[in-house]
Amino acid sequence: MIPVDVVAGDSPVILGLPHTGTDLPEDIRAKLNPRGQLLADTDWHIDRLYEGLLPGATTVRATFHRYVIDANRAPDDASLYPGQNTTGLVPVTDFDGEQIWTDLPTAEDIAERRQRFHAPYHAALAAEIGRVRAKHGVAILYDCHSIRSHIPFLFDGILPDFNIGTNVGASCDPRIEAAVREEAAATDRTWVVNGRFKGGWTTRQYGRPGEGVHAIQMELAQSTHLAAEVPPFAYDEAKADRLRVTLRAILTRLAALAPELRA
Repeated sequence: MIPVDVVAGDSPVILGLPHTGTDLPEDIRAKLNPRGQLLADTDWHIDRLYEGLLPGATTVRATFHRYVIDANRAPDDASLYPGQNTTGLVPVTDFDGEQIWTDLPTAEDIAERRQRFHAPYHAALAAEIGRVRAKHGVAILYDCHSIRSHIPFLFDGILPDFNIGTNVGASCDPRIEAAVREEAAATDRTWVVNGRFKGGWTTRQYGRPGEGVHAIQMELAQSTHLAAEVPPFAYDEAKADRLRVTLRAILTRLAALAPELRA
């Protein structure tokens, strides 16, 4: 099992895809209970949604499922949102707070998965950031995510369509945040900047604007591109095609902005 798939491009924009993978080693699958085996917390079809939107964009995609280990969590499992319900480096529950394991992962299991899956993903991502920055003088990491729009365990009410995270402005130049916000605001969709989701570990770890590396997270409500937010989590072509117009505009604008951001 190859833990990460990289497509190296010549654009200054890198698409991070930490949660689209559905691969499970058989020994890990066997330890999941039936609820866990539904893989309900996948970022369903996000790789398909972004495919081809920005010619030349680099993509770095984790092939393993987030229940194996979450590539968007700190390797020391420090909470991204202290005091709020969330899931950890190796989730014990799903997003509804329900148990997903028949046999809970041990400390040894977690250490092995960190080395086998988490570390290779981030080694590949760091390498691509370095390559792109060397080529362009700047790298823009756009971390691609999605989540169900109604999850009471994690947040109240209905999530906005576009959830833009910049670690409260620390992970990227203000012009990047403004460009994404403006494209979202130009639609008839709901949006928020640094709301419930302010950017995961990836955004916070790699976003170093002073060093020419900018990171921004886009968490899409899955109602924007799925037929329904329940199994089988089917892709809705009409919804997705409409959404792709805005996503293409966002990525195109970021690529055009890059020369102004050279460190």
